[in-house]
Amino acid sequence: MFNWFVAMAQTPQSGGAGGGSSLVTFFLPILLMFVIIYFFMIRPQQKRQKEHQNMLSTLKKGDKVVTTGGMYGVVWGIDEKDNKVVLKFGEDVKIEFLKSAIAGKVE
Repeated sequence: MFNWFVAMAQTPQSGGAGGGSSLVTFFLPILLMFVIIYFFMIRPQQKRQKEHQNMLSTLKKGDKVVTTGGMYGVVWGIDEKDNKVVLKFGEDVKIEFLKSAIAGKVE
């Protein structure tokens, strides 16, 4: 296997600038893979993360939200300094959560 690779690396490619075109044909698929991974995986994740941060920054008292644990509540208070949110569940239950524990708003 190794001998085949060495033989292929030493043979000149026809119709090009010698061994220079083999480098292009070697790196082009790898570069194409990275571009595809960026546009189908990394970029959409960054977009979702930016939308989530925007939603967290626009939270206000009275918004109905769901936490990452699946609890539904109403925003009772926001502490920007400590990055916390107080959610109200029912009449007498108020629990403090980190803002990052809010999964989304509920319509």
